[in-house]
Amino acid sequence: MNDEQARRVGLNEALFREVNEQIRGLNREFSANDGTMTVICECSDADCAERLELRVSAYERVRSNSLLFVVAKGHQFPDIEEVVEQGDGYDVVQKQDSEAAEVAEETDPRS
Repeated sequence: MNDEQARRVGLNEALFREVNEQIRGLNREFSANDGTMTVICECSDADCAERLELRVSAYERVRSNSLLFVVAKGHQFPDIEEVVEQGDGYDVVQKQDSEAAEVAEETDPRS
């Protein structure tokens, strides 16, 4: 994979992360914090809209690191990321040294 392709993959994933951050914000605003939340898969497939249910604490742990993303099982992109944690129906992937990792850090809404 060349740098431009990796950058596009990273931008797709960053877009889904931003959507999930907005969902998290709405949950806080409307006090809909029952311990779990539904997020959209943050994989590199721009057409994926799979919904994942996870604990708010797990989501917050993922968001504490710019290189981590929540994806549906099997949605990792092995060329640029590896599974570092498995949940019930989802995986947490970490970007490896690449253009996608750089994009992940640059676009992190929490940094």
